[in-house]
Formats: sequence, C-alpha cells, structure tokens
Amino acid sequence: MTRSPIALISVVLVCVLGQPAPAAGPGAVVTVRNALDLARPSETIVLGADVIRKAMSVDDVRKIHVADDATGKEVLAQPIDTNDDGTFDEIVFQADMAPKATRTFSLSVGERQVFTRDQFKAYGRFVRERRDDYAWENDRTAHRIYGKALETWAQEPLTSSSVDVWFKRTRRLVINDWYMVDDYHRDNGDGADMYSAGKSRGCGGNGIWDGGKLYSSTNFVDSRSLANGPIRVMFELTYPAWDANGKRIAEVKRITLDAGQNLNRFESRYSATPAGALAQAAGIKKHPEGLVARDKARGLLRTWEPVKADGSHFGCAVVADPAQVSDFAEADGNVLMVTGVPANGQVTYYAGAGWDKSGDFTAVEDWDRYLDQAVRRLASPLAVTIAVR
Repeated sequence: MTRSPIALISVVLVCVLGQPAPAAGPGAVVTVRNALDLARPSETIVLGADVIRKAMSVDDVRKIHVADDATGKEVLAQPIDTNDDGTFDEIVFQADMAPKATRTFSLSVGERQVFTRDQFKAYGRFVRERRDDYAWENDRTAHRIYGKALETWAQEPLTSSSVDVWFKRTRRLVINDWYMVDDYHRDNGDGADMYSAGKSRGCGGNGIWDGGKLYSSTNFVDSRSLANGPIRVMFELTYPAWDANGKRIAEVKRITLDAGQNLNRFESRYSATPAGALAQAAGIKKHPEGLVARDKARGLLRTWEPVKADGSHFGCAVVADPAQVSDFAEADGNVLMVTGVPANGQVTYYAGAGWDKSGDFTAVEDWDRYLDQAVRRLASPLAVTIAVR
C-alpha cells in the first residue's frame, strides 16, 4: 500500500483518530464548500504547504494536525512530497460532503504523526519478485502495470504497457498477501486477478494516436513512489522511447489513487523527436460481449462485460476533459478515446474499474450512476480556502 506501529512511551502524548485534537498554539481554519446538489463521499482536500504557511507558522507540514470543527475530533491527514526532493509540499485529508454543504476544519501544529497499519486505505509498491510489476490499490480496487523483467521471463514473457485490474470484495489491502501466497488467480474470499490484460490497453492504458493507428510503449523501466498512503498512493513510471510513425516518443506516467474512489488519475508527460503536434488515445480492451458507451459531451468512455472465471460482471471507464476529446476509435482489440496533447506535452485523464461482487455495484446502471457523479465532481471541484484562526 511499510511503516512501524506507534511506540507508546510514558512521556509522549499520542493522538489517536477519533480522540480530541491536541491543544496547540495559533492555527488556521480550512473552509470547504460543495457547490453541487450531490453528496460527495470520500472527497480528498489538498492543502499546499505554501498556502498553509501563509496562514500559520509551521516549519514542517508533517507536524500539521487536522480537526473537524463539527465534532472536535482529529481526522487523518497525510503529508506528501510531490517531487521526491525531501521537502513535503502538501497535506491531504478526506471528508464526506453533503449536497450544497460547507464544512470547516482546524489546523494546528503538534508532534509528527506516525500512521498505524489499520489506518491505511491506499498502498502501492514495486514488486521485483514478480518480474517488476508495479501494483497499487485502495479500499475499492487494485491494479498493476508491467515492468521490464516481464519481457524476458522464461515462463510467460509479456511486452505490454497495459493497465491490469485485480477484483476486490474486501475493504482491506490485499496485494502483499496475494503476492506472498501466489494464488491470486482464484477467488479465496477477497477477490482475485481474473482479468487478462495481455497486450491490450487493459483498463485505461494509453499510447500515441497517429494516422488512425495506436503506437504504444513497451514495459516501464524505472519507477519511484511519491506517496504511499494511508489516504493517497502516487507514483511515477518511466518508459523507454519508442517509435510512433516516425516520431521518437518518451513518456513519464504519474498515477494517483485515493481511498474511497474507483478512478485513478493518469498524467502522462510526453516528449517527441522531432517536436510537433501529438494526439494520444487511452482505452479499454474490447470484450465480444461487452457493452460500450461513448459520450463525447461528457468526456466518457465506459464498458460493462462478463468475467469468464465466475460469471460476474465488471465495468471499466476512461474520463477526460470533454474539451480535449477529439474522437472515439477502435484499434488492436481496444475501444479508445482520442485526445489532443497540449503544447507542454502533459495529458491528464482518469480511468478505473468497478466489479459487481465488490458490494458497490450490482449492475451496469450502478456503474453508470457512479460515473455520472464522478464526471460532475471532476467538473466542479470543491472550493477550499484557508484563513488565520
């Protein structure tokens, strides 16, 4: 999802979530507003360190504590070093937002928090022992992407930049357990890896789109973890340069997944030689019995298909800014959403999956409802302000 439990020492006061927040000096108040007439569970609030320091004095945002003003209880807050330079750049915490609601939270400075294992709802890691997988998950879903060692694995070599899906029907984190016992292709009660991504785009993989053809990379060759729970997992993958119809393309992909969500945020930073306009396509492996819906006005591509292993069903989706969507297409066994690549070479989209045995979805109508709400939430971010308390 890597940390040790908190050591209890008689002279140290340990703050436990659900207990009153620790007393502290002058702090700040965070106001969060939901403009939608829609309930928004597990919304992640992001506070930049520079903004925090304008409202209060703190030398290290890892010492920031967040309390819910409505209850006076502390909420879980995760510091993140977004560029791996050793300085933490932001903190994130989550809140359930009722329709049209406004909530406030107090910031204070205290001892740096050490998280306990049971607080983690998001986690990921490089899995060297499984031929360079990078696997990640939250309390809803799990994925993996393939690394370089898999290309030459004697038993089952695979060259692919696909996004694989692991189906979960438990809120606990499972990837370490599943890799340890190496029996994750059958459901032993928590779910299983029953999706065959292969050389397809899987559930949200991408590539360069040129002349009606898809040019995708090989397996990633380097990775770095930037955030590893308990709320957010974020990491980057570096891909070796590849040919796309005469252009030499390089890509660094950043993937972010938050607790309580089924959609990952994908950010690809492309560079091309020679330089020039680019388009990319993100897509989903096409199933012969799958239901496919395309909605350019909302920037949405979604599928719903049977799972051969047990007769269940799951959906996958790709979501992007509608202003960036130029077309939908099919290629190499995939359904694709085609978007432009801005001049800075950075493309952002969202992709993820939902399973009808997870407890969150029972039919395609539930998946569509979730995606409709996700599109609305992405189009209307929470309004967040910080002021001196």
